[in-house]
Amino acid sequence: MNTTEQLHSVFSRAFEIPVETINDQLEYQGIAEWDSMSHLVLVEELERTYNISIDMEDILDMGSVEKIKNLLKKHGFEIN
Repeated sequence: MNTTEQLHSVFSRAFEIPVETINDQLEYQGIAEWDSMSHLVLVEELERTYNISIDMEDILDMGSVEKIKNLLKKHGFEIN
């Protein structure tokens, strides 16, 4: 599984939505499933999947798929 597929899979698990519905334009509160509670589930899934710890500043800034890709790059994961 490539890193983009893996990231989309994380979103799919966190929000319980089909992986096909996830794209780089997806944003916080852009869909009903991405609310404040599911945002925390997303953080947990990201930390578990990538074995990282995300600090509070980054959690607050994770407002889109694109921003999360940048966060993962900061942790050494190259996302296409």
